[in-house]
Amino acid sequence: MLISLVADYGTGDPAFMEVTQRLLAVLPQARVHWLSVPPFSTLATGFWIAQLGLNPGPHERLVYHNCAPRQDDPEARRDNEGEGLTYALLHNGVKVVGVNAGFTMSFIKHHAQQLNTINVSRGGSQFRSRDVFPVAATAIAQGDLSLLGNAFSPDQIPDAPLDRIAWIDGYGNIKTTIPAHTVTLEPEKKVVIRIGDVVSDAIYSDGSFKVSEGTLAFAPGSSGWITADGTEIRWMELFLRGGNAWERFARPKVNQRVAIIPNVA
Repeated sequence: MLISLVADYGTGDPAFMEVTQRLLAVLPQARVHWLSVPPFSTLATGFWIAQLGLNPGPHERLVYHNCAPRQDDPEARRDNEGEGLTYALLHNGVKVVGVNAGFTMSFIKHHAQQLNTINVSRGGSQFRSRDVFPVAATAIAQGDLSLLGNAFSPDQIPDAPLDRIAWIDGYGNIKTTIPAHTVTLEPEKKVVIRIGDVVSDAIYSDGSFKVSEGTLAFAPGSSGWITADGTEIRWMELFLRGGNAWERFARPKVNQRVAIIPNVA
């Protein structure tokens, strides 16, 4: 079994190893792969849950995620209580277990056959993803659904914002939450991009490498998935050929707004 562990512990944080040990104590033959998202970034968490869960991979897969800002209640916490644990069964059979916080489930909510709460404590530890949740995650991974609680509706999960930075990859490409099918520009049309206080010209392209060296492209990127009915979802990306789009925009953060202004000149 492949377990994709998506969490905001921090790159290289020993927390990943601590959680992995708890998972492998029950599932010693599993392979656990780690992905660190920015602190409290439920948007990046949700984006990668969908990207990993809805794309091809081993038949036996679990996406186990934890990004819990504990923002569901502004009052003082009892016993380190936080957002509740949930289960989603995606249309391709992939199981997803993790905290329902912010946008963590926003990208998969319409691609799930089943959504349930999980009957485990919402408190008991500051480090719930190590001390509390692995019992449920490993049971569900093995097909034991006895801890499942009430079903809930996708309508109870917020929609993902469709104008944000979802991720910055290792090349400085900026992955956005702008759906490619919503962009109606003609190829090679100039646009103006604003992120924070930085504005830059760009060229809309239907393929990232169809621009010359040194040109900022606004194009469908490598991220996306196929829905149950065969519809392709792609996300727009900002790509500076021969350079670094993230540097061009003064190193913006995940979740910053991306404004696309058609160039009428």
